[in-house]
Amino acid sequence: MTIVVDIKPEVQAELSRQAAVQGVEIGVYAAILLEEATHIEPRQRGRKGIRSTLQELTQFSPKIPLLPDEAVSREGLYRDHD
Repeated sequence: MTIVVDIKPEVQAELSRQAAVQGVEIGVYAAILLEEATHIEPRQRGRKGIRSTLQELTQFSPKIPLLPDEAVSREGLYRDHD
């Protein structure tokens, strides 16, 4: 099925930028966003879908703070418990 949607040039530019970051074509990316907006499970997208999913999972990883080793030790996890 084909749907034609008129969008502002700046919206198209941003959509195009986000699609490039995800490594997919703009039409594919727009379809993914529409599927997600309707809460319908997206179709399998093969290798590109896997790559896109992995990029989504890692996009914020540089912002995750590093924890000291003691934070994930048994003592660190249960320090507030007897």
